[in-house]
Amino acid sequence: MMKSSRRHFLRGTGVALGLPWLESFCAFGAESVKNNTAPRRLAVCFTGNGVNPHHWGAKMGAGGMELMKSLSPLEGLKKHVNVFQGLWNPTTVEGEGGHYPKMNVLCGLKVKKTTTDVEVGTTMDQLIAAHTGKFTPVPSVVLGTERPSYSTDSGFTSIYSAYISWSTPTTPAPKEIFPQQAFDQLFDDGSRRKRDKSILDLVLEDASSLKPKLSSRDKQKLDEYLTSVREIEQRVELAEKISQAETNGQGWQPTVKTVTLGRPAAGIPASSEDHLRLMFDIMLLAFQMDRTRVATFMMNNDLSNMRFPSLDGISGGIHELSHHAGDEHRLSMYQRVNEHQVKLWAEFLAKMQATNEGERTLLENSMILLTSSLMDGNAHDSRQLPVVLAGGGGGTIQGGRFHDLSKDENRKLCRLHIALMDRMGVKTAHFGDAENALAI
Repeated sequence: MMKSSRRHFLRGTGVALGLPWLESFCAFGAESVKNNTAPRRLAVCFTGNGVNPHHWGAKMGAGGMELMKSLSPLEGLKKHVNVFQGLWNPTTVEGEGGHYPKMNVLCGLKVKKTTTDVEVGTTMDQLIAAHTGKFTPVPSVVLGTERPSYSTDSGFTSIYSAYISWSTPTTPAPKEIFPQQAFDQLFDDGSRRKRDKSILDLVLEDASSLKPKLSSRDKQKLDEYLTSVREIEQRVELAEKISQAETNGQGWQPTVKTVTLGRPAAGIPASSEDHLRLMFDIMLLAFQMDRTRVATFMMNNDLSNMRFPSLDGISGGIHELSHHAGDEHRLSMYQRVNEHQVKLWAEFLAKMQATNEGERTLLENSMILLTSSLMDGNAHDSRQLPVVLAGGGGGTIQGGRFHDLSKDENRKLCRLHIALMDRMGVKTAHFGDAENALAI
């Protein structure tokens, strides 16, 4: 009995570890085949430690939107950009816990004060992925550049600083910081699908022989597990049918059909800028090839001291510079780092804009959000947040606009999330702490 149980346990564990990938197998391109139009994509890009509020934002002038200094790298893409002022999450605990209780940017719910268990809320990107994941090989990709740290501050765990995407209220979505592993997750050549199908057959066969030996409670657990396995099996079979349909050229097809990026080297790039650009390129290719339609990218963790050696005259990491205490020189360095991060983001947007998808470009078919959990990192101020939205949402969003909501009584960030969710096919009148969509 022990020998049999261990054998089945090991096989079951092997498949369980593969479930995040297996669950993504589904009707690749099904929605596009049906509609014959390019799909919409959503990405959320996050930078920790806030921004220099004196140089972040925009205003409307006689010639249209005028970008402030930190957003100046977006000048050439301005007609595809919306800048928001005043949006916030009122559920944050102002003045308590520094950074950690502010890390609810994508759910709007209160961060649980705890040094052990964690709880925030299921984030909007993962709710969208549950819908769009039916149409792509990978439901969503969650990227980053830095590992989580383990400490506490004012009763909050530092785990919060390393995640913006949560698959459940108590489970952060696994974040991939290694470019090679992110690449392998997204750009399988079909061999993994065949291998996983054979594993599914093996698991179902083993489960049938194991079931008579189990207690009633264990049989119930096994049935629950096999239900998920059968759903995966159906998705694999459906994926093969859709793949054949795509081979025959039916419906909308991605303009990029082959992997144009070399498989990254193992490990983490030595340069933070190389790391960021590589992750942006992986996310770009995933959207170009319709491997996924939802992505989050933590350019750096909150409380990160990431450095940019290419910036002459900058001494210190981001978090250190954010606590400038009003010193003009340090404030200037903080601003230059902010501007450099926007420049890297703008390079990614420009590549999206250069990708033609027929009626519109990839950028025009997408919605790419850039934000942070703080406005002023020096004061840990989250009474408003830096929010920039690029892309046209498939022709539903007009760019080149500045939205000043600072005097709006209902300026909740989750209202923007509802608007983005709606455009991605997730219809809801309530999300987080908000009850109606923001007009954009």
